[in-house]
Amino acid sequence: MRKIKKQFTDSLYELKELRTLVAAAMLLAIIVVLGFYRLQLTDYIRIGFDSVAKELTGMLFGPVIGCMVGGLSDLISYIVKPIGGFFPGFTISAMAGGTIYGMILYKRPLSIGRIILANSVVAVVVNLLLNTYWLTLLYGDAYLALLPARAVKQLVMLPIDIILFYITAKLLARTNIFEAVRSRVRR
Repeated sequence: MRKIKKQFTDSLYELKELRTLVAAAMLLAIIVVLGFYRLQLTDYIRIGFDSVAKELTGMLFGPVIGCMVGGLSDLISYIVKPIGGFFPGFTISAMAGGTIYGMILYKRPLSIGRIILANSVVAVVVNLLLNTYWLTLLYGDAYLALLPARAVKQLVMLPIDIILFYITAKLLARTNIFEAVRSRVRR
């Protein structure tokens, strides 16, 4: 329990750093822009790649900032380019996803196992279970009627998301960008 509390307090403390705010704002902008390039297959299924930037945010700055950026990205995306009516449940889902990525990846070595775990938890808990519930509230369809098609989508997208994030994170790690973002200004 102490480790989880420390993770949240460390992440909250990151908000005091200007470098963190700037990097989080840039990642927020990337999330919003990537959100414009989604493939809407049906009313219930859409494919997008903004999760890479959300995952980077959680990995770099922890669960608190991951949660904040997730929620803000949902709100800003809706303001800039509204698709359908606004529903706060999806904002909660975006915040939960950022929190989960932060809890699993923050201040831990980058490994394929952690990436698989983080993406799997978000895919099942947030994308499959929680978002399907929100869709049943919005459209009035039965939860179990929506679940199979959404489960297939998650099964298809999960390995794609894992590979895409792994490649992106490894390439960024080689350029030492993570160290530049994480380094503190000493006075």
